[in-house]
Amino acid sequence: MKWSQTFIPTLKEDPSDAEVASHKLMIRAGMIRKLSAGVYSYLPLGTRVLNKVINIVREEMNTSGAIEIFLPAIQPLNLIKASGRVNVFGDDLLCVKDRHGKEMVLSPTHEEVITDLIKNELNSYKQLPVILYQIQTKFRDEVRPRFGVLRSKEFLMKDAYSFDMDNDGLNTSYQKMYETYCKIMERCKLDYLAVEADSGVMGGEVSHEFMIPNTNGEDVIVKCKSCDYSANIEKAEPAPIVTKDDNTLKELKEVSTPKMTTIKEVSGFLGVEPNIMLKTLIYTYDNKNIAVLVRGDHDVNESKLTSVLSQDKIALADEKTVAELTNSPIGFAGPIGLKTQVIADQAVPIMKNCVVGGNKADTHLINANLERDFKIDRVADIRYVTEGDRCPKCKDLLNISNGIEIGHVFKLGTRYSEALDAKFLDKTGKKRPIVMGSYGIGINRIIAATIEKSHDSDGIIWPLPLAPYEVLVLPINIKDDTVMNTATKMHDELCEAGIEVLLDDRDQRAGFKFKDADLIGIPIRVTIGNRFKENGEVEIKVRSENKTHFSRPENITTEIRNLIISLK
Repeated sequence: MKWSQTFIPTLKEDPSDAEVASHKLMIRAGMIRKLSAGVYSYLPLGTRVLNKVINIVREEMNTSGAIEIFLPAIQPLNLIKASGRVNVFGDDLLCVKDRHGKEMVLSPTHEEVITDLIKNELNSYKQLPVILYQIQTKFRDEVRPRFGVLRSKEFLMKDAYSFDMDNDGLNTSYQKMYETYCKIMERCKLDYLAVEADSGVMGGEVSHEFMIPNTNGEDVIVKCKSCDYSANIEKAEPAPIVTKDDNTLKELKEVSTPKMTTIKEVSGFLGVEPNIMLKTLIYTYDNKNIAVLVRGDHDVNESKLTSVLSQDKIALADEKTVAELTNSPIGFAGPIGLKTQVIADQAVPIMKNCVVGGNKADTHLINANLERDFKIDRVADIRYVTEGDRCPKCKDLLNISNGIEIGHVFKLGTRYSEALDAKFLDKTGKKRPIVMGSYGIGINRIIAATIEKSHDSDGIIWPLPLAPYEVLVLPINIKDDTVMNTATKMHDELCEAGIEVLLDDRDQRAGFKFKDADLIGIPIRVTIGNRFKENGEVEIKVRSENKTHFSRPENITTEIRNLIISLK
């Protein structure tokens, strides 16, 4: 391909609304352009990379035995109502009405659609197991689209669904998809980490996220320093905190804390550490209220709390509800004398002589103690892991870092098959719900995560399997017939050898061309310049390496083939 015959509109400056490297470089390298917030058009270079990822994903999914299908991007809202996920998705759903007034949804995911399909097709144990997958656009009305294609309203996903007779079959399918995802990540040259994860809106009890550690990632990874324990922040469990030996209970006292509603304000005023303070938060769910207790330096993990309460959705109580329950404004609630159910994090029962809200404006209590002063109805792990927590498996320290979620695999069980009546006849002729799994990979995110991990101050550094082209042929002076004839012949020979080549045939200054070459990040650059005029040699540079070597044009195909093998 000649540069003059394709469309690569590179930019010198970073776009003003771009925050992270992948967003800046995808715009500057002419890969994408923004149509609207969270909605992007892919230009030729971006489309080529997108197709590289799609091909790798498709090849590995086909090799695993999964069967490709293609589902509608729009679905009836009633399907999501039937599964009980309308409130779970909430405002993320992009809803429309057709001309007949029927409520439709631009699909945020396809669990309901695939379940509705197979319930009429897979009705015997003889048809199971089966894994179906598609590569399709998804839509979620993100409240704050950002970071380019890392958090967008429209995105491309490979989603797969397994259908089995029982949990043993599901375990087999899940492991097959897990291993397939590992192969996909390896082929894409991604340094990934598979971590235990919360299932969120998907449901199910077991799931794993495939994460790319990166400081710009919006997800948080918790990993043990010593053993193989790893999880995302929503799922991570801390080892129980060791009980302190001090059992002396001090006298409960009331103290004035005027207009001090935060842990930081109260701890500073009283001269105490946040870890001896107790936060009391009022939540509502299913028309009920519950008081939630966590240590002052800890935060409630609402995903864990939702799971413990067996609810799809919970919310912090409003100011009126808090006032009615605690007789105080928000910021002064405490556990003493509360007339509601109380659930506490595992770190709370070992606390002694702690500071709590006084259930009265501008008031806190010091030296509050469990059993003597207040009661707890239930204890559970309902907080986020923090620095200093220890591993639940080996008790060594946990490390906390950021990452980019690329894929997620779920054991759904029978949640959707029961809700949508997808059943099969077993060997005894009894009807049973199909056992399902769900497996998603973000195609666009693989591209962005690759750039986040592989770039420098000059531009993108593509790994060979994802690069839009494998080789860039760059003649310095296209007006020199000898140079240009050599470049064209080299381009044609490499193409005939099955190598993907871009020929920069633009009439531009050498510096301009070199900057564009580094920006778009093609792995191998062949420069035909002064050295060629002097002694007949061309310069070969690998983008990921800070070195160059030289070759004669007649040897270039062999040289490039060897380089490609080494970079794969």
